[in-house]
Amino acid sequence: MDAATPQLPLLVIMGPTGSGKSELALQVAEAIGGEIISADAFAVYRGLDIGTDKPPIEARRRVRHHLLDVADPHQRFSAGHFVAAATSAIDDIRSRGAVPMVAGGTHFYVRALLLGLFESPPGEASLRARLAAEWDADPARTADRLRAVDPAAAARIGAGDRQRVLRALEVWELTGVPISEHWRRHQSRLPYHTLLVAPHRERRDLYARIDLRVVDMFSRGLEEEVTRILASGVPASAHALKAIGYAQVVQMLAGGGDRPTAIEQTKQASRRLAKRQLTWLRSLREGALEWVAPVEHGGAESVVAKWLGFIGEGSEP
Repeated sequence: MDAATPQLPLLVIMGPTGSGKSELALQVAEAIGGEIISADAFAVYRGLDIGTDKPPIEARRRVRHHLLDVADPHQRFSAGHFVAAATSAIDDIRSRGAVPMVAGGTHFYVRALLLGLFESPPGEASLRARLAAEWDADPARTADRLRAVDPAAAARIGAGDRQRVLRALEVWELTGVPISEHWRRHQSRLPYHTLLVAPHRERRDLYARIDLRVVDMFSRGLEEEVTRILASGVPASAHALKAIGYAQVVQMLAGGGDRPTAIEQTKQASRRLAKRQLTWLRSLREGALEWVAPVEHGGAESVVAKWLGFIGEGSEP
């Protein structure tokens, strides 16, 4: 990185779903004068409130939030859109003397912000169509194929992520190089001096919290929320409705099971997501991430202390 490029202090709070990172970010923001940029791939959509566990209005009054409710559910909001919007928000926050904070569980978005989006080869329509047909015929076999040629990418992406599994296979076939190797070669380009933290919970505690949150989502009206979204004209195939919880309710409403089944499927999908998120966090190079206690055990105070020490070190990473 060019030494002449100014470093922009950035606080990033990550963590698996259900770990309490949103409340942690809120308390830290109040303590250090921060504003929160949401790094949640589905909280960007208007109307997706319950299933994304979007911060309530009261929390948004306490601390200014960015990148919530910025797209309609029928639109596609990509990592590229996120990077552009988050970069603009960071500049805006800094211009007002506040601390830019990024909080969320979409680690691909955070990685894209901190490292940039690597320049992957352009897609090829005929190849993409063939791969899509293979997926439609046998998703598990297609995911197994990625696991065979690029186990690192398969572990990060997850077997159920159709779009990213197909793109990884496409890059492999076009270049002969695993997409995970493209990721590895890609170097940091953006001038953000970053403190990256995550709340740590034992897996049993994390999964118990996830299960309780799923039940709460359904009791607060997740089914009714999905019904309203569909009634507004958003197709069931929309990317927004692929989010965990929404996808299970869409399937239920289409006759693919009952409410208890949808709840159990949502719990299972959420736990699998949390496992992938933890795997990704633990794969970061040593020293890149600092684990802190959960918010109920002094996590916010710990992050504030780390932040004060971080900015006291000066602008050099």
